[in-house]
Amino acid sequence: MPEAGASTNYRVSILDLATVRHGQSIGDAVGESLTLAQRAEERGFHRIWFAEHHNMPSIASSATSVLLSHIGAHTSTIRLGSGGVMLPNHAPLLIAEQFGMLQELYGPRIDLGLGRAPGTDQKTLWALRRDPQSADRFPQDVVELQGYLSGDSQIPGVEAYPGKDTNLPIFILGSSHFGAQLAAKLGLPYTFASHFAPQMLGSAASLYREHYEPSEQHPEPYFIAALNVIADETEEGAQASLEAAQRSRIRSFLGRGKNLSDDEVSLLLHSPAGEQVLSMLKYTAVGTASVVREYMDQFAERVSADELIMTNLAPSLQSRLTTLDLVGSSVINR
Repeated sequence: MPEAGASTNYRVSILDLATVRHGQSIGDAVGESLTLAQRAEERGFHRIWFAEHHNMPSIASSATSVLLSHIGAHTSTIRLGSGGVMLPNHAPLLIAEQFGMLQELYGPRIDLGLGRAPGTDQKTLWALRRDPQSADRFPQDVVELQGYLSGDSQIPGVEAYPGKDTNLPIFILGSSHFGAQLAAKLGLPYTFASHFAPQMLGSAASLYREHYEPSEQHPEPYFIAALNVIADETEEGAQASLEAAQRSRIRSFLGRGKNLSDDEVSLLLHSPAGEQVLSMLKYTAVGTASVVREYMDQFAERVSADELIMTNLAPSLQSRLTTLDLVGSSVINR
């Protein structure tokens, strides 16, 4: 990390998965996401995005546009969007219609983040009735989607109603050089998933900026980097929350379809498989408000990020609210 004193000229946003904690109902998880979104709006966060995943019992944001509509109905100023819609799972026309409707309902605060991965495994991809090779068409599908939203359809006689002429802001999401190159080629903002795929963060950020081709909507590149955050009033509390988050991550990734005991989770924490899972959390800011602020400042400076989007790793609703409060006061409203 760079030395302290880094630039603080960046926005701060939230990536939410509508996480379903152990023993919790999906309805309660969605209720917590709404509570967090409302607190984030109060604290000045720029946007909140929800990610599409399927067949994962710990994630309730699979019907992303439906969830966004619920959050939109109970907020008023914070930007809302997908982080992201996994475009290979959908026809571009349907996504244009869904997000066009969201803008008609909630005004020009809707974002459309697009990913190339299926957000699930191959068996579930079949259940979605998608061709495994559909990801290969991602660049063409993005261009087709842009056409529907701009009113310049690539398919004569086919328009998106609603959606046409909304010019919804599109973001490319990725965790490799492919996404960086595509976003640069199309002149679109790029978001790197460094909260779980840290390996190529620096090189992807550089590649995106070096090869960026200005577009009418985005004459300058715009880079968003993701990270995990846990903030607490005390260092001890933050570290305890981190341990709880790590154990939860082990249960999700290594205990799928199993009911792991606490002792089994403890053993897995220090196994090669467990260490590989936890290595995904390389970019995690943990500590008191001042410690988290310093980490976020240096992280943003390191990759010249215009915006940081954080996954709130704190394990309980109250600890997540505390994280939002402390980041809001120490980073956003410093």
